[in-house]
Amino acid sequence: MHYTYSMSNSQDKSSSVKTSFHIGHIDINPSAFEAKPATDGLPLLVTRNLVLFPGVSLPLVLVRDDSLFLAREAERLHIPVGVVNQLNQDNEEVTSLSEVFDYGVFAHVVKVLEMPDDTHLALLKAGTRFRITGEGNTDVVPMATLHAHVVRANETDSHDQNMMQALASNIRDCAQSIIEAMSNDGAEFKSNMDNYTTPDEVINFVCTTAPVEIEDKRSLLSRRSLMKRGTELLVLLQGLQSQHNMRRELFEATKTEMDAHQREAFLRQEMEIISNQLYGDADDLEQLQKRINETDLPEHIRKAMEREMTRLKRFNPQSPDFSVLYGYIETVLDIPWNKASDAVPEYNTAVEVLDADHYGLTKVKERILEQIAVLVNNPEGRAPILCLVGPPGVGKTSLGRSVARALGREYARVSLGGLHDEAEIRGHRRTYIGAMPGRIIAALRKAGTNNPVIVLDEIDKIGKDYKGDPDAALLEVLDPEQNKYFHDNYIDLDVDLSKVVFIATANNLSTISAPLLDRMEIIDLSGYVVEEKMEIARRHLIPEIMKELGYKGPELKISDKALQTIIERYTSESGVRALKKMLQKTVRRAIVASVRGDETFPSVIEPENLYAILGKEPYIPDAYEGNDIPGVVNGLAWTAAGGTILLVEASLSPGKPEQIHVTGNLGDVMKESAAISLQWVKANAEQCGIDRAVLDSKSVHVHFPEGAIPKDGPSAGITMVTAIVSALTGRLLKPRTAMTGEMSLRGRVLPVGGIKEKLLAARRAGIKTIILSERNRPDVGEIDAAYTDGLDIIYVDTVNEVLENALI
Repeated sequence: MHYTYSMSNSQDKSSSVKTSFHIGHIDINPSAFEAKPATDGLPLLVTRNLVLFPGVSLPLVLVRDDSLFLAREAERLHIPVGVVNQLNQDNEEVTSLSEVFDYGVFAHVVKVLEMPDDTHLALLKAGTRFRITGEGNTDVVPMATLHAHVVRANETDSHDQNMMQALASNIRDCAQSIIEAMSNDGAEFKSNMDNYTTPDEVINFVCTTAPVEIEDKRSLLSRRSLMKRGTELLVLLQGLQSQHNMRRELFEATKTEMDAHQREAFLRQEMEIISNQLYGDADDLEQLQKRINETDLPEHIRKAMEREMTRLKRFNPQSPDFSVLYGYIETVLDIPWNKASDAVPEYNTAVEVLDADHYGLTKVKERILEQIAVLVNNPEGRAPILCLVGPPGVGKTSLGRSVARALGREYARVSLGGLHDEAEIRGHRRTYIGAMPGRIIAALRKAGTNNPVIVLDEIDKIGKDYKGDPDAALLEVLDPEQNKYFHDNYIDLDVDLSKVVFIATANNLSTISAPLLDRMEIIDLSGYVVEEKMEIARRHLIPEIMKELGYKGPELKISDKALQTIIERYTSESGVRALKKMLQKTVRRAIVASVRGDETFPSVIEPENLYAILGKEPYIPDAYEGNDIPGVVNGLAWTAAGGTILLVEASLSPGKPEQIHVTGNLGDVMKESAAISLQWVKANAEQCGIDRAVLDSKSVHVHFPEGAIPKDGPSAGITMVTAIVSALTGRLLKPRTAMTGEMSLRGRVLPVGGIKEKLLAARRAGIKTIILSERNRPDVGEIDAAYTDGLDIIYVDTVNEVLENALI
């Protein structure tokens, strides 16, 4: 047998006919229908939009779990079921015989198939009619929902065969005409009809598949006389045909009289009706239109969205263009065009928030509080772009979150590390597949207001390639004069970013382009001294770790000496990130000891306990090693982890005097500084007290220990020249003296950066005297006096002054 049904009945959450489904050829074993159906306990398969007639074979979609169970049991046991139609089409479940029609048909389940879309299909072959007379026993399929006691209702066959044949032919032609007029399934319907040849088969097949009302089909099924059933069916079909012809004639008569506006309105209404019937997306479109009406939008944005909605309604909801445009409108509506944080910042509250969240950072807090005071004074004023620069772990990102709290605004973070595609900032054009807005617009949507605090994290780690330069795209974002009309390629509408407080963070300014750097106000966050780290650990890190790890053991204390040892010997950083990891490890070991019941774990951790808890000390603090050998000088260097002591060694050996050897994994700048130092010494040998004979017969070797660590920069210039002069003259460096500074070929001492970090490193190493360029005096003036306490700082202008103050 070959079936391909194309039904007008819609699919719903019930057992229903599978529409436009190609079954193919099915071989049915006739013996499967020889079993006499049980009439005192017939299990019922309830349908919602199907009335099955005798002799008809068709596929049935099984959505209800009880229908699927019954169909599988009927297939397994080779027993018939009763197919009946429910009276109320809106009921999701049917649990009583009073809810189904009195008449139905016996049917055999030929096969239950599982479809690729996870639905299940039962292939049914209908037998004779029956009438329900009452409740039936449940012995056949005990787990079935409904069982009925039924009596057979056979068809009346005493009719003139010629009349029946003529009636069936008229029904066939009328049904074919209706199907062809109302849909494109005429060929399929004719192919299915060809499977039925006798008048009774034709009448019952059309009764099952014709697009007439369910109530009319029930009435037809209750007719015992096949002639009467066919006659009533023909009347119903002719009525449908007349209605369709009237609609067509009315449309033809009126369409010529419509003007352009009426015709457009009519077509739009028809399109909406068709779209609703076919795709069911009217609710989504209504909700989207409601959002446009209710969202507070600028007038030009509202007009743009109305235009897009007009376009959207013209698209087929199943087309890719529909989903793309729908997503675009939703994205634009998510942008907080006119929604701002209502909180009014208070200066005193801001002070409390910053002090509670961060210890130290006095200069940074003062600058942030200045800006907060400006915003308190003028809420509509434009905030400058702040760039917090400092080593890792000093609290740059968390400062941005604190600023948001202090201002009472929403907070969003945009990570720029590794970004190399300009579209990540400006967004993709909608012509591309998978297009989306840039990260700035995404941050605005996440914040939900048009005046949040947005932290642009790791702005110094932006890359660029053939996809564009994100640095250049950020120029518009971070320019207070331009970002009022920021243009995202995806949104394709100007977005006002002037109310946003942007805070950028960076570890190094050298990788940031000059135009971008010019648009930001730089705020330096140098490292913490040991005392500050200890206070941060006491106030913030240890309580936070205890809460995070849920420590519930005996009271755990870390002595000041142990905490200082962890800071100096187990971490090497300007910030406190590594310190937090060490403290976490300490608390974890305490938790393990508590779980094991180990009472030997100390309640107060002292320095002697740290080896058992944290292991070997990975760092040896910078310490003064003495200067009892000529040619050895203490320099000061800046690293990403803070300041450090940089030892410089110079030695002499027989060789060409014009050569200088430098080792220690040095960069080009330091090699050039070494060459300049030797050249200055040669030009000023007599002034420095150097024997010309020694200078002409010796080659100089300058070495920086810890050769595995790359080193570069100009700040070791005066250190190298001092080491060379010390080696050539035999003069020793003064005790506990260190220096930093660049030199010119003329002997001028030039300023360098990282002064605070270098002074902190000198204090940690026990240095007492530091030699700096005179032009670094303002840098020292900005440093808290507590950091320079106990240091004798000598300011110099020339190399001669360096040698005079450095060598004995």
